[in-house]
Amino acid sequence: MMKIGIDTGGTFTDFVWLDAGGRLHIFKERSTPDDPSRSILHGLVAMAVPEETAVIHGSTVATNAILERRGARTALITTRGFGDVLAIGRQNRPDIYALVARKAAPLIPDRWRFEVSERVSAEGEILTPLQESDLEPILAAIAGEAIESVAVCLLFSYLRPDHERQIAAVLQPGAAETEPEERPLYLSLSTEILPEYREYERTATTVLNAYVAPLMSRYLRRLDRQIGRRSLSIMQSNGGLISAATAGAQAARTALSGPAGGVVGARFIAGQAGFDHIITFDMGGTSTDVALCPGRLPTTSHGEIAGLPLRLPIIDIHTVGAGGGSLASVDAGGALQVGPESAGADPGPACYPRPAVVPGKRDDPAGDRLSRVTVTDANLVLGRLDADHFLGGQMRLNRAAARAALAGLAANMKVSSPEAAAWGVIQVANAHMERAIRKISVERGFDPRAFTLIPFGGAGPLHACELAANLRIPRVLIPPIPGVLSALGMLVADPAKDYSQTILRTLSASDQITTPWLAAHFAPLRERALAEMAAEGHDTGSLALQLGVDMRYRGQSHELALRLNEPEEPGPGLAALFHEAHRRRYGYALEAEAVELVTIRLLAERPGTPPALPLLEPAGDPVSAAEIGRKAAWFDGRATETRLYDRERLRPGHRIGGPAVVFQYDTTTVIPPGWTGEIDRLGNLLLAIVT
Repeated sequence: MMKIGIDTGGTFTDFVWLDAGGRLHIFKERSTPDDPSRSILHGLVAMAVPEETAVIHGSTVATNAILERRGARTALITTRGFGDVLAIGRQNRPDIYALVARKAAPLIPDRWRFEVSERVSAEGEILTPLQESDLEPILAAIAGEAIESVAVCLLFSYLRPDHERQIAAVLQPGAAETEPEERPLYLSLSTEILPEYREYERTATTVLNAYVAPLMSRYLRRLDRQIGRRSLSIMQSNGGLISAATAGAQAARTALSGPAGGVVGARFIAGQAGFDHIITFDMGGTSTDVALCPGRLPTTSHGEIAGLPLRLPIIDIHTVGAGGGSLASVDAGGALQVGPESAGADPGPACYPRPAVVPGKRDDPAGDRLSRVTVTDANLVLGRLDADHFLGGQMRLNRAAARAALAGLAANMKVSSPEAAAWGVIQVANAHMERAIRKISVERGFDPRAFTLIPFGGAGPLHACELAANLRIPRVLIPPIPGVLSALGMLVADPAKDYSQTILRTLSASDQITTPWLAAHFAPLRERALAEMAAEGHDTGSLALQLGVDMRYRGQSHELALRLNEPEEPGPGLAALFHEAHRRRYGYALEAEAVELVTIRLLAERPGTPPALPLLEPAGDPVSAAEIGRKAAWFDGRATETRLYDRERLRPGHRIGGPAVVFQYDTTTVIPPGWTGEIDRLGNLLLAIVT
């Protein structure tokens, strides 16, 4: 089956096409932030992708709408007395030294937050029936304010969804008989998006979904029409695929789809090479995403985006604002800053080619662009990037423009040369990324020395070895196509859907998954999973169902998530499993304390067959055949003669030593002095410090 993975990034849109013969083809196209579908269509035409090819897409539409606060006009309907939940939020203080803490405004203003008379108890009993008369003035206000989307989140509705469904029937009469685009309103019900406790997080997540669903739905419908007969699937934040229709209705599930694709792709490549414990390092144009995979895909249900909770299953990724396009500047105290602001795809780094402009125009972006320094400009001036070998020579970089921009920064930094300023930019960017890796490893009790670093993204291999040396990570594995690895991850991902339900019940010592009361709670999740996966065209007989539970000691405010397998014969109870998990995570267990089961979870996956990676023939020529020149590049604060290699010519058995720079179409790899590398049979470049 032919399929193509497409990852829309801040600077480039990446394509990996698996053709009918099982061969992989890659392509990069400048992103079009005003309409991401334009770059996608350009890429499909440029690669001559047949219409029989399935399209798998990682989208930033939902992410950018949240970050830029340009979502749909959204209203909230909630239980009377709880309209201010969004505004109150939590007492967390991200900036503990701010004398006057300022919270971001809620996505929904006060006048669009409506309350209805109804009440469900903490045990799920209806105390006050819904008064449908309350909805009449709300409907009038929604129509008068041109509201596009409505989030419905009622108190304790995760235990009793009746009232939310009743509201949906009033707001969307006859919804079952009409297509989504024909309905006057988009509806997001908390009982469908997040049927879990914690009122603020449930409300905020439902609102996030309602806020971006109209934009995502319209974008996907338009893209689906434009790509012709090709089927369209969407990457989720949890590393699984869903249909375009589901992604439009539950758009919040796609908020981190691009980074998730990278982790899935890195695990696939590392697994093929025989490495299970990896740290993924995805450095793109705008940000860097890191994740620690201790033999499994790291997932969490406690995410955050733009300071707002996103309590949906996602791959546990930590992001910092340091990418190739991150801007460098000197602050009021004279300190060098790098990021989080980025030059993005337009205008991009100073060294990027730009369209012709009319000199002297007030809105001419050229002068502004040429005065702003990015990490990419610094790498070019230091000789780590090459003007003639970017994107396989298809995009020539302007070194003079980069050096001019860095000359201005050097004057502000009071250093002697543009190269000295560029070296400082690289060190500050590396420090940001090193802290990010420490946060997901050392701060969580993992020793980085037991892992292999997998760098990817357009800029990851430029910085990987220096980060690994600082963190004492022994190996760096550069995949064959690191610059488009997120798109490859979309090709190898499996269709998957997550389900959850809060229970809040104290466990007995003998309770197991098969205990009747717990099996009865899992049954509706199973039925829904099978029905929805079948509706998306998947054979339910081939589905793999993974069960999970969130548990805690009574009195704790946060839970531990455990993955479970249904035992064929009686084994240790759930409470015993939790004690052991708590001991592994925190170093102790309180076995005399009562254990609460908070939430049950179910993941339905349809396992697929990933593409087979071809084995390369051993090298027939010496490694010197892959050498394409030498030039000066900066290492350890000074210029050093450096060998240049063409990765296309490197074959298994070839060994190269640093300092060296390896060029390929989708990225550039920097090998510092004291490092050595070799090519394995799969085409991976394995790097290690010389001992």
